[in-house]
Amino acid sequence: MTSTILVLTALEDVTADLVIAALNEREVPVVRADPADIGAGLSFGARIGGSAPAWGGRLVTGSREVELGEVAAVYYRRPTPYAARYRHLPAQQRDFAVAEARHGIGGILHTLTGALYVNHPLAVARAEFKPAQLQRFTELGLPIPATLVTNDVEQARTFAAEYGPVIYKSFRGLPPGEDGHAGAIWAQRVDPDTFDDSLAVMPHLFQAEVPKTGDVRMTVVGRQVFASRVQAPDGALDWRRGDWNKLIHTPIAVPDPIAAAAHGYLASFGLVFGCFDFALTGDGDKAEHWMAIECNPNGQWGWLPDAPAITEAFADILTRKEAAGHDDARRP
Repeated sequence: MTSTILVLTALEDVTADLVIAALNEREVPVVRADPADIGAGLSFGARIGGSAPAWGGRLVTGSREVELGEVAAVYYRRPTPYAARYRHLPAQQRDFAVAEARHGIGGILHTLTGALYVNHPLAVARAEFKPAQLQRFTELGLPIPATLVTNDVEQARTFAAEYGPVIYKSFRGLPPGEDGHAGAIWAQRVDPDTFDDSLAVMPHLFQAEVPKTGDVRMTVVGRQVFASRVQAPDGALDWRRGDWNKLIHTPIAVPDPIAAAAHGYLASFGLVFGCFDFALTGDGDKAEHWMAIECNPNGQWGWLPDAPAITEAFADILTRKEAAGHDDARRP
């Protein structure tokens, strides 16, 4: 009988710590592992074929071990990239080892029969593309800012003239530097007079600036919805760029059409959980006041006032006390 929760994440992950603590309180068996520890810190063996119709075997960490067939759910948080494990190798050997690890142990851990994934890494990968997010929002009837993705300077200038003021956003955060630390590029206003042919080097995402009255971070776990209005004391365009300890959080009721659209969004990508960002253009009591900005399919939530309740919602999902809402989360 499957019973163990497998948590895949890096060693230093406070958000995962919260969920693991809640599962421990419920006396649910938990094994935490970082696939990038493969080697002395992690070993495994998996077999299929013959009398075995599905992958079976054992995963062993420095302190725990689990039979793959006993995994009831996988909480896929933020495991260390395989590249960090092999960065000491020459480039060709490093790239080969990374690919072998991703397709080998990653392929096994992504294919555990009958396990509920929160969220499945392949679903996360599909849902991380901002163009896909924005199109899905419009398909679900959610308003979004006018958006242009381009590497053409004339199109950028035309868009700015039509929708200005405009802001620029990166598609992803900055990759880790030589010190191993990643960075971020916050949403920022841009002056179209500075546009030049250097835009041709890579794609850029421009959006019409929303005349917002505030921001909302909405966290959805299964059928449960948690939402907070977020205000930065300095009125920053992007509240994420400042001191998160100084943010002002106010509970906000979510209009039914917004909650329904969020559930539909997650189901369409095969997700169980997501962190949605909205810009408010009114007081928030009507659905038309909620302008969809993005959804992080593996977002942070431990800093929110609702973190204790969100933690319990994760524990409910992982122990199947609450239905995930669709079957796709159980299929790799």
